[in-house]
Amino acid sequence: MSYASGIHTLTIPSATRCLREVRKFVTQHARQAKLTEKHINALTLAVDEACANIIEHAYQQNPDHELTITMTFESKRVVVKIRDHGLPFNREGYQRPNVVELSRKRRSGGLGVDIMRRMMDKVEYKAHENMNEVRLIKFIRQSE
Repeated sequence: MSYASGIHTLTIPSATRCLREVRKFVTQHARQAKLTEKHINALTLAVDEACANIIEHAYQQNPDHELTITMTFESKRVVVKIRDHGLPFNREGYQRPNVVELSRKRRSGGLGVDIMRRMMDKVEYKAHENMNEVRLIKFIRQSE
């Protein structure tokens, strides 16, 4: 199976109401690239979680900002870059959540970074002056 290459970009306000548009964007372009449903679901979930984290943590629920999602389909991988101008992600301060404890306290949330890491082959964070970027990379194997 061959995958279509290409670059697609979406810019949205930093509001959770826009996450439906993000999921539709990812799904549409992943289908056009002829990815499997497994890859489409993984990409959609990871991108949704990354955007939700940016909206909640980087922009602190302030809808007056924007984030930009760029999907690049290459022959053997998909790279999704999400850029924002909010507070940078503190990788050193991140602690993997205790799922049992979250369940016991009946808390939702706190699993986004872990979900992204499980769905993608690579998750990378960069901060450049006043811009942050999270890169989600999924390798596409012909046998999948």
